[in-house]
Amino acid sequence: MSSQRLYQIVKTFLNFGLDKMVPAGLLPWYAKAARYSLFWLRNKHKDKTPEQRFRLAIEVLGPVFIKFGQMLSTRRDLLPPELADELALLQDKVTPFDGEQAKDIIVAAMGADVFTQYFKDFDLTPLASASIAQVHTATLLARDTEKNIVIKVLRPNISKIILADIKVMSLFAGLVARWLPDGKRLRPKEVVEEYRKTMLDELDLNREAGNAIQLKHNFEQGSEYDKALYVPEIHSEYSFENIMVMERIYGVGVGDVDTLNQLGVNMKLLAERGVEVFFTQVFRDSFFHADMHPGNVFVDATNPADPTWIAIDCGIVGTLNREDKRYLAENFVAFFNRDYRKVAQLHVDSGWVPAHTSVDEFEFAIRTVCEPIFNKPLSEISFGQVLVNLFNTARRFNMEVQPQLVLLQKTLLYIEGLGRQLYPQLDLWQTAKPFLENWVKEQMGVKAVFSKIKANLPFWNEKLPEMPDLIYDYLKTSRENQHQQTQLMQTMLASQGKNNQRIICSIVAAAIIIASAIFLSH
Repeated sequence: MSSQRLYQIVKTFLNFGLDKMVPAGLLPWYAKAARYSLFWLRNKHKDKTPEQRFRLAIEVLGPVFIKFGQMLSTRRDLLPPELADELALLQDKVTPFDGEQAKDIIVAAMGADVFTQYFKDFDLTPLASASIAQVHTATLLARDTEKNIVIKVLRPNISKIILADIKVMSLFAGLVARWLPDGKRLRPKEVVEEYRKTMLDELDLNREAGNAIQLKHNFEQGSEYDKALYVPEIHSEYSFENIMVMERIYGVGVGDVDTLNQLGVNMKLLAERGVEVFFTQVFRDSFFHADMHPGNVFVDATNPADPTWIAIDCGIVGTLNREDKRYLAENFVAFFNRDYRKVAQLHVDSGWVPAHTSVDEFEFAIRTVCEPIFNKPLSEISFGQVLVNLFNTARRFNMEVQPQLVLLQKTLLYIEGLGRQLYPQLDLWQTAKPFLENWVKEQMGVKAVFSKIKANLPFWNEKLPEMPDLIYDYLKTSRENQHQQTQLMQTMLASQGKNNQRIICSIVAAAIIIASAIFLSH
């Protein structure tokens, strides 16, 4: 860890008065002494709220901290609403690095002739710049054709910067966990560790390319939901750990509502398809894009009456196993029906809360939190906020942190926020309920049984000719085992009989010795 970088971070924190966010009574004497020793570093932003100062400090510290702030803004289950709202203001635009440097990185990976053999019209000015990488437009020369592409290039030395900054974050997380009144509940160490894993995944563009290829494949299955999402083609043969080449897309940013309205896009259909995209990824594919903020989502408005979502930047994805998926779907359906008893029982059955949890007490707690929400019209209820309230309630009953559910919650908050931005009257509950009810029926009904039999039929058909031999071998083995067990039992009984004789002889001998001793003593 660079001492210079640590000093820069401490200086920024103190210049924005973040030390004032920690109650003075909780600081040990040595922490207070260290603060007074840096007397020249004073709060220069006293006119701003603590939440504003925290957000501005993160912006000053650069890309790694900005990305961390963006992630924190989705953790409304951990942060006060004012702080979460302020962090949500962090912008995606980050100062780009020099285009010539990006070009040198590509040459280093692919060879000196890359811009004559593979790429042409490389634009030195990046199309977009983010905290981890930036993208440049170019033309791909392949198989006697030319394709418009973008080349994503990782920032130089970003790995070293990220690892160094995460070490500093871990240091501060430890201090927060120890000295902040709500430190343990906020679990800062776990949050930083989650961020570290996320960042390391994003530093490998081969992983992102693989994720994008999988997501694209999932939405090319011919289902009625598949036309709702388009994923750009990845040219994996030209991609490396720090370079990714993909099809260039032409769409309208999902946050550009004015342009979408001017084009006459069917906003209601677009918002509903966003919900369908989310639940299809989660419950059909068990593989979902977990970073669908406005900078990563576009709209193909070529046909305004039939708009399509476009997703890019698949560096962060989430998965659910079969059991989590089933319990989660049943939880949602139970919520739709306000069946809090079933919600409580599902949490116990899934192992998300300890087995000794009182279902009655848990049901009462969930009802207390959620019932007031249902007094509002469904269109005014935040689905994501209900999920946050559920996790907060479950946490009081020692619910273990479920990383896959954290990603899911974050994605749902993104999707619902985008949907309501596009179409404020969006009734997410009404849109999602039929999908989930049908999914549960397909997984647990008669149709599910026949589907499983159909899926396993080729395996059973392959093994059927072997069944007589397998049955014979089993019976033969059972008979041999039974004979061996009989012999073993006889051996044990014979051994036990000999031991019993030895014991009796020993007792008799002891009795004779004792009697002789008594006789001689007289």
